[in-house]
Amino acid sequence: MNTALNESNEPNGLNEIEQRRLQWRARRGLLENDLIFERFFRAEGRGLDRSEAEALGKLLDLGDNELLDLLLERAELRAPLDTEDVKRLLARLRAA
Repeated sequence: MNTALNESNEPNGLNEIEQRRLQWRARRGLLENDLIFERFFRAEGRGLDRSEAEALGKLLDLGDNELLDLLLERAELRAPLDTEDVKRLLARLRAA
């Protein structure tokens, strides 16, 4: 396997394959969600570290409508998602 694809620029960063998988997983059934994620990945996707990717994975476990409500600030985070990592990532997604 090509080691260049498995190495990250940062010690805690994602490698290229992990980044692509995360982007693929972020594809949603609602166009609004897709547009937000596309902008986010275009602006900040390469800079995600492992804790941010984990936080994003938790958000992606939500249904499309619940996720959209969080992204548009129509709902607030509830346990177990109400963590500092998820809050920071959600703020970045909203700003994208």
